[in-house]
Amino acid sequence: MTAQVILPQADGSLETWRLSAPRSFARPASMQRTRIAYSAAHVVADPLADIDPWLASAPDWEATMAYRRYLWNLGLGVAEAMDTAQRGMGLDWPTSLELIRRSVAEARSFGPGSLIASGVGTDQLEPRPGLTLDEVIAAYEQQCAAVEAAGSRIILMASRALAASARGPEDYAHVYGRILSGVREPIILHWLGEMFDPALAGYWGHDDHWQAMDVCLEIIAAHAGKVDGIKVSLLSEDKEIAMRARLPEGVRMYTGDDFNYPDLIAGADGRFSHALLGIFDAIAPAAAAALDALAADDMETYRDLMVPTVPLSRHIFRAPTRFYKTGIVFLAWLNGHQTHFTMVGGQESTRSTLHLAELFRLADKAGLLSDPEQAAERMTLVMRQRGVGI
Repeated sequence: MTAQVILPQADGSLETWRLSAPRSFARPASMQRTRIAYSAAHVVADPLADIDPWLASAPDWEATMAYRRYLWNLGLGVAEAMDTAQRGMGLDWPTSLELIRRSVAEARSFGPGSLIASGVGTDQLEPRPGLTLDEVIAAYEQQCAAVEAAGSRIILMASRALAASARGPEDYAHVYGRILSGVREPIILHWLGEMFDPALAGYWGHDDHWQAMDVCLEIIAAHAGKVDGIKVSLLSEDKEIAMRARLPEGVRMYTGDDFNYPDLIAGADGRFSHALLGIFDAIAPAAAAALDALAADDMETYRDLMVPTVPLSRHIFRAPTRFYKTGIVFLAWLNGHQTHFTMVGGQESTRSTLHLAELFRLADKAGLLSDPEQAAERMTLVMRQRGVGI
């Protein structure tokens, strides 16, 4: 019998949704990929922890590490303690450092191919008026030292404290110059747009992204030997392509564009983006198989696997984009990677019933519900909790 579930529609009516068969995402025994690919990984909350979710976080460490092993097994790297892990949005710095240490230990025990890089920020700073650039630098340096000591490469995340305290582009050049001069190995920079975090509006000293890009590129050029690459999350294909063309030789572009990633990764005229994407958490099997096809120069299969995931990604990352983590965790639960739909910070409440229903449809259309019977059962539970189909 075909699995089915009652779902609400935008006009208030109900429909019976019959699930299709999941797609098979077979992988070759060995494949040297042509793109570096990190999945920014989510954190599984402990639903039985005796905490107030808005005030404290309590990860389920085993379930969280199990998801990282799942990603590594697909040949994807893990971008740890990033915004997908609700960094600064429920997950504080001490818990983030514990997460990084545990993930590095898991990567070492997992074996070759367990690529990991971890987020460094300034989120241990208490928000207050009068924060100085020296305090921002000290916070960055503290986290850099801790992440390097843990044995992970660094992803230098954008700083809310710097965005609030910087007076102009020269302050960004000063802070980033200090940090880049002090790190041991080349790092990945992260330009996170205000659509992901409104507190980062005006980053690099300009509200206009094109002017901000000039500042960022000047900083990279001045310290190119310490920059492995930059992840750009502006949800603008044109801006990423333009910036990619201007990067110094040897500095990689890592797409963070969860709207346009298939074309950006595929590239054109010999230029392409590597990947550091939150959506790869949700579409991991399809992404892994697509990257294998790309390595085999099979563009037809690459697009056949990747393109159907785009409507799902655009829906998960729709405005307010900062709430995309809810869709990531919801899909992980539907696919049996965790036993509950409870999130750090109580963020399971940030998306509407209609949003979750459309996510379910789009995941099914993309063949990403690995066990339709289980997915239908869990979706029915959520819909009934929200008054649908009773």
